[in-house]
Amino acid sequence: MQDLLNVCILASIYVLFSLGMSITWGTLGILNFAHGALFMFSAYTAYLVGTAVSVPLIVYVVIAGASGVVLSTLLQLGVFAPILRRAADHRAAETQIIIGGIGVASILVGIAALFTKSLPFGFAVTQQNPVLQFAGLRVSLTGAVILGLAVVISIGTAIWIKRSRTGLALRAIGVDADTSRLMGVDEARLAVGAMAFAGLLGGLAGALLTAHLVTMAPTTGDVFLIKAFAIIVLGGVGSVLGVVVGSLVLALAETYVTLAGYGGWANAVAFGIIFIILLVRPQGIFGRKEVRRA
Repeated sequence: MQDLLNVCILASIYVLFSLGMSITWGTLGILNFAHGALFMFSAYTAYLVGTAVSVPLIVYVVIAGASGVVLSTLLQLGVFAPILRRAADHRAAETQIIIGGIGVASILVGIAALFTKSLPFGFAVTQQNPVLQFAGLRVSLTGAVILGLAVVISIGTAIWIKRSRTGLALRAIGVDADTSRLMGVDEARLAVGAMAFAGLLGGLAGALLTAHLVTMAPTTGDVFLIKAFAIIVLGGVGSVLGVVVGSLVLALAETYVTLAGYGGWANAVAFGIIFIILLVRPQGIFGRKEVRRA
């Protein structure tokens, strides 16, 4: 049971990291290669504040979440939106967005690596992260928060996407952006909101992961970005339930392969499972066939 709890916590981190990225990719067609760097740099921003003044863990999390919102919004307004306006067609825009995201990611990782000398950084909150025990299980306070947030945010996001006017408008953009614009959907405003939401979740994930594992390296976001792509493609682009299931599959495979003594094969086995599933269902477990961007 303890191992299963650890799997759920790891999967919850993957959910927080991947969920916003999946939504922006599935609805706006924005494949954000800077998401991993934003995740890391948001935590690094909180770390810088913590080195200047002693703050509790909740402040680290709030600062990282706010940093993720700001960085992601600036990325949308300063990079992705201009590309979408000037590109000849959506295919050309997709390529330019990928290149722009890689460029921004390289800058953020470079800045963090320069000032940390490429060494891991962490929050001074060890004493604020007690280990809780119940029914023979052990979980840190941060681990419990990660698990709870992932559940609440996943359910809330699913309801928002399927029931709210803005969620339905985002889904309409994903199905047919031209028609949705003719119907009065403000794509530019929704794009900023969706990117800000993705940045918020990325920032929260970055801070919570740093607190949970004690440290984070400037390149940690790159590793998570690759895993997020696998999770999203496995579950189905734009699907909230798909992100949850994909995260659980990846976390389960990684954990039990590592426990079996084959830690070096964790990624290979996990991606092998994904490859097999995609051979059977290329659009992902909960993906939809014959759609353009959702």
